Amino acid sequence: MQDLKSNKITNLKDDYIASAHKIIGANVKKARIAKGLTQLELSLAMGHKSVSVVSCAEIYHKNQHFNIEHLLKIARILEVDIQEFFEGV
Repeated sequence: MQDLKSNKITNLKDDYIASAHKIIGANVKKARIAKGLTQLELSLAMGHKSVSVVSCAEIYHKNQHFNIEHLLKIARILEVDIQEFFEGV
């Protein structure tokens, strides 16, 4: 019984976390577009040489997501409150 309960909680956590990453990515994309920046412009401003971090994390492609460092940098670059990225989570 314990294993079944533990597995259920793990699956719930995985689904919840994946959903949160998707929402955060969509919110970053919305804020980026509202400020008129391309994925490349945002990536370069964050210190990356390609768009892959931003493009993949915005859509949670292959489980890639923004980490707290990314979100702090993006909030500063876009001049938004970091809380905007968590709306709907």
